[in-house]
Amino acid sequence: MPHRTVFFISDGTGITAETFGNAILAQFEMKPRHVRLPFIDTVDKAHQAVRQVNHTAEIEGKRPIVFTTLVNMEVLKVIQDGCKGMLLDMFGTFVNPLEAELGIKSNHRIGRFSDASKSKEYHDRIEAINFSLAHDDGQLNRDLELSDVILVGVSRSGKTPTSLYLAMQHGLKAANYPLIPEDFERRQLPPALVPHKKKIFGLTINPDRLSEIRNERRPNSRYASLENCRAEVSEAEAMMRRAGIRWLSTTHKSIEEIATTILQEIRPERLTY
Repeated sequence: MPHRTVFFISDGTGITAETFGNAILAQFEMKPRHVRLPFIDTVDKAHQAVRQVNHTAEIEGKRPIVFTTLVNMEVLKVIQDGCKGMLLDMFGTFVNPLEAELGIKSNHRIGRFSDASKSKEYHDRIEAINFSLAHDDGQLNRDLELSDVILVGVSRSGKTPTSLYLAMQHGLKAANYPLIPEDFERRQLPPALVPHKKKIFGLTINPDRLSEIRNERRPNSRYASLENCRAEVSEAEAMMRRAGIRWLSTTHKSIEEIATTILQEIRPERLTY
């Protein structure tokens, strides 16, 4: 696999540059070294970034790939004029043609989060994160009517990271509840969840993979044994079928794929990015 360094240069957090850049780089069989250079919002900082990129080019003997999301044209010009890397100016590629098409100028606002602390969307997202943390692993059963989605599944099936992703990325209040042996003995959903069945989405996982994950946490325990994992997964899936709950296997899916499927199925009324 070819070795190459990739720079993400932004006048804000760099999240946009890195997200877009990684999506493009994922199309190639390579594992580049990532260098993040956020908050490059002055000419002096731009010159420092250029020196770092050019130094890397000299050491490695290959042009670094440079993704930029720079609004300040003076700062961008320093990068364009002095950088010895392969420059991919994302705003120039997309914003300029859109300005021409729409017949209006963009706001040229530095950083997508620059005014975030004042926005209702940001406040709602923080509330959603706090809600999801408080309702992680069935810690709190109160206020479940306020949730946008409730994830159920056996322990270590991916409920917590999915809940937090939904909260952080989409501002959704996501609770999660583990299905335990007592639930399987009753052959019913936990009583606290029954009134909210329309919001419930189930996660399952291949027992072999579940055993591997659990053994990392509690090696050689009954909790992590393949026999127990098979039994729990089987009971959980049977319960979800009986209750008519939508569910999917997380075994070979990323958090992003799981969250997207949940959003398509649950379709929360309050969906924000």
